[in-house]
Amino acid sequence: MSIIAAILIVLGLFFFSAGTLGILRLPDFYTRLHAAGKCDSLAAVLFVLGIALYTLQDLSFGSILLAIKLLLVAVFVFIASPTATHAITEAALILGVKPWERTKKRKA
Repeated sequence: MSIIAAILIVLGLFFFSAGTLGILRLPDFYTRLHAAGKCDSLAAVLFVLGIALYTLQDLSFGSILLAIKLLLVAVFVFIASPTATHAITEAALILGVKPWERTKKRKA
């Protein structure tokens, strides 16, 4: 059980790192927000699921309740993060933030 929890936590950390790299490397607001929204949502859910599995090692009543609460947090993040990303993107469109356009054409 702890090996699966460790794998989920490491995968969550990997996706957090990938989202951070996307924020630093991508050219404009919309692509950066896309990287942050997708990677952070998946990473947070994987991380919380790993912690929930880790708390279930002793199978006491308290650990089961804690795991249920953590699963509810994962569901909330899974729903709220893409919704917030969509709302921020729509607000940026309304405010007139222009998407990135390539200025130079690549040579064939």
